[in-house]
Amino acid sequence: MMTLRHIFLYLKDSEPDSVAAIRMVQHPGDFPEGAYYDLLEEDADNYDKLRAEVLKGSAFPWTSSMYRKEKSIQIKSSASALYSNLSVLPIPEKSLTYFTVVHGNVLNMVSASGDGLNFSHRQLQSKEGSITASSSLIMQMYESDGSIMVYWHALDIPETPSAQAVFARGIAAARGNFICVGTSSGSLLVFDVPSKGTNITLSEVLEEHREPITDIASEVSSNKEYIADLVSTDDSGLLCVWKAGEDFKLLNKIPAYGCTCSSVMLWTGIVVAGYSSGQIRLYDALSGVMYAEVNAHARWIYALDIASDSGKLLSGAEDSLVRIWKLSKSTETNTAEIEHLHTECVTDIQICGAKFCDGEGSAFAVTGYDLSEIIRYTQI
Repeated sequence: MMTLRHIFLYLKDSEPDSVAAIRMVQHPGDFPEGAYYDLLEEDADNYDKLRAEVLKGSAFPWTSSMYRKEKSIQIKSSASALYSNLSVLPIPEKSLTYFTVVHGNVLNMVSASGDGLNFSHRQLQSKEGSITASSSLIMQMYESDGSIMVYWHALDIPETPSAQAVFARGIAAARGNFICVGTSSGSLLVFDVPSKGTNITLSEVLEEHREPITDIASEVSSNKEYIADLVSTDDSGLLCVWKAGEDFKLLNKIPAYGCTCSSVMLWTGIVVAGYSSGQIRLYDALSGVMYAEVNAHARWIYALDIASDSGKLLSGAEDSLVRIWKLSKSTETNTAEIEHLHTECVTDIQICGAKFCDGEGSAFAVTGYDLSEIIRYTQI
């Protein structure tokens, strides 16, 4: 049998039970976008046999499915084309999971029961206000179930019109009592959230970025030995690593390299960055040393997520692929590695959000631009 490890498989549209292309490749960056290997032309004698083995997942061991598709969750309005446009909050003690997706100025929230049979929907709408003579956009904070707004903060719009829109983008909690929010000006707003009550205050504004913030992430590992608490990134691709506290401290700046960094994560002192080039890079948070670079997708990466307990990494991109990776770190050699585990092709969907549903990475959910549903997968 012909070895087809680094190529796209093209299956004719007449195959009713298959997707148009099985784009499961170990090294997708080795080939230009849209490349494929036409089995019918190049190996007609083996075509039927290979097609059957591909469809049942036995032709290539790495394509054997780890996850199965579950019933989708319908949402009231479709997802906007925003980075990381999906949030997932499991509440184990209530056997509930909250899913949220943004459409314009509306937040769609769905709570799903553990058995996946019962759903409750809620929509929250952001508001615009006016403070004296100047307009403002209002950032709002709610209780986790969306029932009560506990705080709002006005983002001032300059009196002199500019081509740049004013918005907030990127949000992460740090050290349990801080919430950090990115803005279009490149500022990071740090809010101090008390353990009791709703007396939330803006405690600090961090001004290291000069381009609009694209994403912020806090350390997902529960191990307290890691110094870095937070990483932020912007349209230029610059990465800033922070230590949280009463006064946030900048620990490191990892320079841009010509591509927008659209999504970022922080795990056991490793910065995981996804780029518009389709690449994923792993850096040491404190030194900035690059551990690994992977040509993960053929198009713009829109979402990254890490399962904190297992070290699984999820990436979703405009190429309609969700990939699952395994991260590992050696303290002896001070290196980190990334290994590919699984790929899911979400056919004809421009992925804009993807998240694990638990700390082990045994389930994940996906949203797509202009799609009015959340697609779910569980591990087999």
